[in-house]
Amino acid sequence: MRLLWIRHGQTPANLAGLLDTAAPGEDLTAEGRRQAAALPELLAGERIDALFASTLARAVATAEPLASARGLRPRLRDGLRELAAGELEGRGDAAAVGTYRRVACDWARGRTEVRMPGGESGAEALGRLDAVVAEAAAAGSAVAVVGHGSAIRVWTAVRAVNVSVEFVLAHEVPNGGVVALEGEPGRGWRAVSWAGAPFGDAPVAVSG
Repeated sequence: MRLLWIRHGQTPANLAGLLDTAAPGEDLTAEGRRQAAALPELLAGERIDALFASTLARAVATAEPLASARGLRPRLRDGLRELAAGELEGRGDAAAVGTYRRVACDWARGRTEVRMPGGESGAEALGRLDAVVAEAAAAGSAVAVVGHGSAIRVWTAVRAVNVSVEFVLAHEVPNGGVVALEGEPGRGWRAVSWAGAPFGDAPVAVSG
């Protein structure tokens, strides 16, 4: 199948550098709404059989223009929420952000037993993401999923055979950006594009 991971549009917390992972989360900025409105044209050449989205407000709002354009009903799933910040929620100081990134890096490197302070472990985070991806795979051969930046990067680093940890650490998924993969649950995934740039067996350098 073809899996399109879409990062939600910009939020005030993105601009302020705050860890915003709890429900319902912030809504989109004006720029974020523009990014969401651009998705139908950006993905005009893509077949989309089903559309899934995180339950957080920013993901729901990002999915709406694409859903309307394609005549699809977004399937909202709590399992697609951002990597939970736990005790770090709402903070933007260097210590909190550094801890969050360090734990996410541990997960991307396979140390999934590590737990976010006051939050989930990597195994728990990947497990809930995998469950929705499996549901998406059963929903069609081409599915779009609106989620969150850190979750997309960690999941892709762990599950895609041609995406290195070093690559995802150096390259964000921009707001409104798309990571396209091909494969299926249980048999592996391969990234084919990252934020609009082709992605082959060796990671290419793209702007984060």
